Amino acid sequence: MKSWQLYAFLLPAVLYFTIFHYIPMYGVQIGFKDYIATLGITDSPWVGFEHFTRFYNSYYFWRLIKNTFAISFYQLALFPLPILFALSLNELKNGAFKKWMQTLTYAPHFISVVVVVGMLIAFLDPISGLVNNVIVKLGGEAIPFLTSPGWFRHIYVWSGEWQSLGWGTIIYLAALAGVNPELHESASIDGATRVQKIWYINIPSIMPAIVVLFILNIGKFMSIGFEKVLLMQNALNSETSDIIQTFVYQTGIIGGEYDFSAAIGLFDSVINLILLIIVNYFARRVSENSLW
Repeated sequence: MKSWQLYAFLLPAVLYFTIFHYIPMYGVQIGFKDYIATLGITDSPWVGFEHFTRFYNSYYFWRLIKNTFAISFYQLALFPLPILFALSLNELKNGAFKKWMQTLTYAPHFISVVVVVGMLIAFLDPISGLVNNVIVKLGGEAIPFLTSPGWFRHIYVWSGEWQSLGWGTIIYLAALAGVNPELHESASIDGATRVQKIWYINIPSIMPAIVVLFILNIGKFMSIGFEKVLLMQNALNSETSDIIQTFVYQTGIIGGEYDFSAAIGLFDSVINLILLIIVNYFARRVSENSLW
């Protein structure tokens, strides 16, 4: 085999996805069973779609769906921010300032979720928090950010955007680095402005990356990480902080209803798969870029 080295490099990734993603799919069947630990997965009795029906008919179903969709759409609305930031960084002529900005925006990505939530609690505390102290100094009243349902989504989404903005620009900057400089030279000779160069050269050049990353984002549309939500959640903001992932954690890990939580998790994954297929289909119809 002439290219065995390439297959050797590919092997760890294949093993990872096989061991940690495909083999565990064997356990998905407990979502269709009345799982009894002493009998195991195979011997537990089948119940069909009973768990799915129970979830759909429950009083918390629409609340979980509404909150999950609201946060997901909110995050999706901010999808262009890394693109705009990458285009802005690409236009900087001062190399030292550009590297400083990249480092400044990349750094939050490496802060753990626990630390980020701890920072939010420290900054937004209604008594000792820096933000509320500034508001009070300016003549306003302290705002209980972390216990107000109306503030939860804004804090969750924007803090996540702050943490991931710099990291999300890496692919776009790499794509912009591959733009042929002769195109810009020709545009300058023709009298094109900087904005016109961005609109007619840079954006079309990175459009394949934009489309692929947008499709991948849709593929995890319903998969909001429950760790941060769980850390920020409390009894006072649960009206807007209850999402499918935290409910799966509460019913499966805390409540011990493994079959019911597996059914809910599978429901969530199926929606993601359907959305991925639909968006990829339309992307293939309207452009030359898609996942397959």
